[in-house]
Amino acid sequence: MDEPVIVYPGNPLSLAVSRKEMIPVYHRWISDSETIRGFGNRFPPTLDRYEMRWDHPQRDTHSFELVTADSTPVGMVRFDNDDVVRTAEYHLIIAPEARGNGYAAMATRLALDYAFGVAGRQCVWLQALEPNASAISAYEKAGFKRAGVIRRGGYWGHRPCDLIYMDALPND
Repeated sequence: MDEPVIVYPGNPLSLAVSRKEMIPVYHRWISDSETIRGFGNRFPPTLDRYEMRWDHPQRDTHSFELVTADSTPVGMVRFDNDDVVRTAEYHLIIAPEARGNGYAAMATRLALDYAFGVAGRQCVWLQALEPNASAISAYEKAGFKRAGVIRRGGYWGHRPCDLIYMDALPND
């Protein structure tokens, strides 16, 4: 497996170019039961479907692998960009084996620095399910603010829950 190509260095995490050879690993991360629940999904995508989305994205999407100083992959961040208004929707996956190390807040801060400083975004926003308190806390630590709520806008497992919208601006 090739070494990751760092595009935005940080400490202790850096953003690296996503690698096609890592698709089975990325698929394992997105198929984890806690990841599925955190995104409000009911089923993981099949590997074939995940590979198809990789090869034929439906949006202006940029994904980065999160790597540690020793090049260990610990997660992914993705921006779904709207270049007309220079915004991006933010998505984060931390590898199941890397959770509990504070990487979510660090990765999100690093991603926001990239989005504002390199990609020229004017706003980055995300959606989080209200019961996912650890994710919401990490996003707030990184600089996101609550922007609104859609009541009963998602599911946590089989239970309806509120969908929280959060955003961050360059000067936040």
